[in-house]
Amino acid sequence: MNRRKPDAIQSRPSLRRLLHSAHLRVALLAMGLASLSLTVVSVLALSTFASQNLQLIARSLAYTLEAAVVFDDRAAVREVLEQLCKTEEIAHVAVFDSQSRLLASMDSPNGNLLSAAEKTFARLLLPSVVIQPISYQGRQIGELHLSGQGTTLLRFFMTGVVALLVSLILSALGALYGSRRMQRAITGPLQALSDVAHGISVDRTFSLRVPATHIADLNDLAEDFNALLDQLEAWQHQLERENASLAHQASHDALTGLPNRAFFESRLLGAMREARDSQTQMAVLFLDSNRFKAINDEQGHAAGDAVLIAIAQRLRAQLREGDTVARLGGDEFAVLLKPIHHEADALHIADKIIDSMHLPIALPEGGSLTTSLSIGIALYPQHADNPEALLHEADLAMYNAKRQEGGRRVATHHDSLHP
Repeated sequence: MNRRKPDAIQSRPSLRRLLHSAHLRVALLAMGLASLSLTVVSVLALSTFASQNLQLIARSLAYTLEAAVVFDDRAAVREVLEQLCKTEEIAHVAVFDSQSRLLASMDSPNGNLLSAAEKTFARLLLPSVVIQPISYQGRQIGELHLSGQGTTLLRFFMTGVVALLVSLILSALGALYGSRRMQRAITGPLQALSDVAHGISVDRTFSLRVPATHIADLNDLAEDFNALLDQLEAWQHQLERENASLAHQASHDALTGLPNRAFFESRLLGAMREARDSQTQMAVLFLDSNRFKAINDEQGHAAGDAVLIAIAQRLRAQLREGDTVARLGGDEFAVLLKPIHHEADALHIADKIIDSMHLPIALPEGGSLTTSLSIGIALYPQHADNPEALLHEADLAMYNAKRQEGGRRVATHHDSLHP
């Protein structure tokens, strides 16, 4: 019986989907945390590098401005500042003397062109102002105030972010590919096992087997499942043989091996339907042993059984392929002849059966005997149009033949038919 419920199955996620989701979530979480950590470390490294670079520029500039500040040469100071703003990314620079008087100041000519992002980035990563003392012979003669731009820093950071995003995308694609390979490696064998189990459940195809897989645990499961299927297949074959044996016993006579009355009547019904559809004729022969009771009484049941077995064998030998012979009970037999073209066909086969009984029958305790048969013949559709009536007509014809001391006789309620 198929226990699967489609609605319930559709409401539950598949193992492939669960593995895919779980693997992607773990992979993306790991990549996200790694990316965040890398971004934080990169920003801190950039900030430290930019601050140190700005302080280095301030120290170098203070050394350059030393002479100009000593002589209070404002023009020289301005010239140095202009040159600095052209070569370095300086947002603002100012020089003060020892009395904190402004000697010169300079803003970068590109300062007004900076984007809000660059200014914000500079404020976040760079110190607001670097103050560098200007000294001469160990004495402080002024101060340099310096603040930097964030253009190169932002460009470098954005390049790193883009590279990081590209790496994330490639990593995500790799994780997706790896996830699908993992799904196939795990769910493929499980799906094969499920298909085999479903095929057995629905179609009873016990010959199916689960293929081997390279995963040791799943391969062990497949081998155990196949071993179980071997046992089930053996049990199935045994059950089929037992059922076939029981069915044969239910429809056949145990002594002669011939079909019994129930089997014969079923076959007769089907044959009449075929004959009606094809507009053909058929005949039923009803046979009875003429001396069977006397043989049983005088020779014993073993002799009677030998006679019945011999009759059954000789009946089989005289029939055509497609004809059916059955033991109805006791010493009564019936033969279904299909198709026949004329009444003479049935008479000819009946004569062959009668002639076959002339040979002696060997008895199990030694010796032999002969017996004869009385045969009644009924034709379809001439004598009856249903199985019970046709068999009854053949039975009546057999009793008429027996009263005439054996032989064969055709049912005679049609005047055109003669014994």
